[in-house]
Parts: sequence; C-alpha cells; structure tokens
Amino acid sequence: MKAIVQDRYGPPDVLQLTDIDVPVPADNELLVRVHAASVNARDWHIMRGDPYLARLVAPTWGSTGPKSKIRGSDFAGRVEAVGRRVARFRPGDEVYGDLREADGAFAEYLCLPEDFAESKPADLSFEQAAAVPLAASTALVGLHEVGAVRPGHRVLVNGASGGVGTFAVQIAKWLGADVTGVCSTRNIGLVQSLGADHVLDYTSEDFTRTGQRYDVVFDLVANRSLTELRRALTPTGTVVLSGGGVSANGRPRIVGPMALAIRGLMLSRLARRHWVRAFTTIPPSKDHLATLRDLIESGKVAPIIDRAYPLSAVPDALGTSKWSTPARRWSSASRRDFPHGCANRPGRVSRGFGTPRRRAGTPTPVSAVWSETGGHSRHRLVTPPLHHRYAGT
Repeated sequence: MKAIVQDRYGPPDVLQLTDIDVPVPADNELLVRVHAASVNARDWHIMRGDPYLARLVAPTWGSTGPKSKIRGSDFAGRVEAVGRRVARFRPGDEVYGDLREADGAFAEYLCLPEDFAESKPADLSFEQAAAVPLAASTALVGLHEVGAVRPGHRVLVNGASGGVGTFAVQIAKWLGADVTGVCSTRNIGLVQSLGADHVLDYTSEDFTRTGQRYDVVFDLVANRSLTELRRALTPTGTVVLSGGGVSANGRPRIVGPMALAIRGLMLSRLARRHWVRAFTTIPPSKDHLATLRDLIESGKVAPIIDRAYPLSAVPDALGTSKWSTPARRWSSASRRDFPHGCANRPGRVSRGFGTPRRRAGTPTPVSAVWSETGGHSRHRLVTPPLHHRYAGT
C-alpha cells in the first residue's frame, strides 16, 4: 500500500510517498481502508519536530525523528477486517476516528483499536467526516468539559475561523452561550455564518481592551499575555488555553506553544481561584466521536471543506509557504460543504483601535484531507478551513 512516511524531522521534503505492507489488525483492532484523512497543524509540528521540548516529553516524539513513521491522525473510511474480540463493527461499516499519538492515517490502510473509532455521521462524505475528529473534539472538550460553558454564558473564541475555532463557535452556540468570535477581516462572513453573535476583527480591534467581559475566553492562538487575557474576564471567568503559534523564522523553538500553557498552569496552582485552565492534548474517545456525530446529524455542527489535493501532495499541504507565512495562507473556507446549512445569523462587526500581534512564521491553521474520490488522481487532499489547536485566525 501507499503511505506518507517520515524518518527524520525537517521541511516537507522529509515526507516520502512509499510502498509498505498492509498492516494486520490485532484481536481488538479494525483494519480500515482509508478514504480520507485530514492534515492538521499537529502534523506540521511533528514534521518539523517543533517545539524541541516535545521531543523530550511527548511519548511518540524521538530526538531526531518521530517514533511513528507514518503521519496523519484523523481519518474516515470503511472497515475491511476486524480482530476476533471486536464487537461493535463488521467489514463494510463506514467509520471515522482519530489515531492521535499512534498516527498512520496518511496511508491506504490503517489499524486502530476499536475504541478509537465510531460510526461515520450519515450525512457527511468521507472527506467531511475526516475533518471532524481532532479539531471538533478539542473544541468540545475545551468548552464543555474544561470551560464548563453553560446557557447564558458569554464566550469569546480567539481564533474563530480556525479548524478548532469553527467548531468552537458552533459548539458554544449549542451549549447556549452568547458567542463572540475573533478573526481577520476576510473571515468575518465565515464566522458570522457559523452562528457567532458578535465578530471582532483583530486587524482593527483589540478584544482585551473593548471593555467587554466574558465568562469563558477560549484562546486558540496564544498571541496574548495572561494579564491581557484576564482583563477580558468577568470576576468569575475562566481562560481556557489550547495551543497557539510556533516557530519564528521557520526554526523550531524550545518551548513554542507550550510556553503560555505552562505559565497558565503554574499561575493557576498559585492563585486562589483557578481562572486559567490549559490542555495540550486529549486522548481519542469514542464517546466524543459519538457526541459529535449526534450534533452533526441533528444539524447543530458542520465541518467546512475548502479544496482537494492528491495523497502524494501531503508535503505540499504541509509546505511552509502555506503554514508559516500569514500573508500566504490558503484561501478562506466556503459554506458550500455545510450539509445542513448552518444558521446565517448576522453578527456585530466591531472596528476600532488595536493591532494583531502575531509572530512572523506562525503556522496558519489550515488543514487538509486526502481523499480517494474524484480529481485527476486516485487520491485527493481536501482542505477544511484553518485547522487545529496550535493556531487559529
């Protein structure tokens, strides 16, 4: 089978399309023929070995190259075979899931534990389903479990047009919150179409200086200090940190997006009230996938697909011209792939004083999905918008 393999850290050319053996499922595993797999900023980080600290503390990162050689975590496909202890699935079932630290989705086949997969949302194509697991699970956990968002809460999503951010806006609305999204000028319409009650253009307004206060600030960009973030909170509010930008000048940093989370965790332990909560990873969960499937099938949440590439173009999808230079990011997402047509509520667009403070070289949160349908090649990459927790504008 074909697979994208990486032996060392570095630029996109370390990713090679290679012929390898089809894996054999263990007793508790599924063998899945992959129809689509999303490319997230997480894959960019692992490709580059960025930040250096992750090479020491992350279980699947090595000192000179990742321990798992096949990239990719999110996928959608059909079950080809099952281990003898698998009870929930049978050959032919359509599934989606997240391999997370195991990786291996950029391949024609993969094996994964039964509990890492769930039945694919019926209304979604394989391409759309593959865009959901990592980004939507991050948004669900960050808002529902970590941020404890309740009806009536005022929630601000910093990075609302990113892969996690687009799901966060929709999930916050499902939870009954009044939602403010922060994004760039060109993505205002997208964030409004997701149901945001208010939209702030970060190129013309600083959300920490508007005088508005929020019960939860979900920060997906890490471009603000903890002092600034606290200024946007109500007295009982919570900042939820989940990633942010990385390398300056294209070079891996020692701590990268983990720095703000580490400071937040330290401050939270010293403060009388835990107003900062941070999480950098979540384990794969069939329960999260089932919840997301129900939200999608009920029309509450929908992924967005932007464009397609062949499997062989995974290195291009993770190229520095698309991920590390804000001025050259991919085009913003379209609503054409909303299967249910999210409510197009007009949001308030605020303009005023303020400038974005985004470090040059920060990866743009674009994601991609490769698919074996359509196009001039047997496999394609389809890009949902601006993906993953490490960034989001």
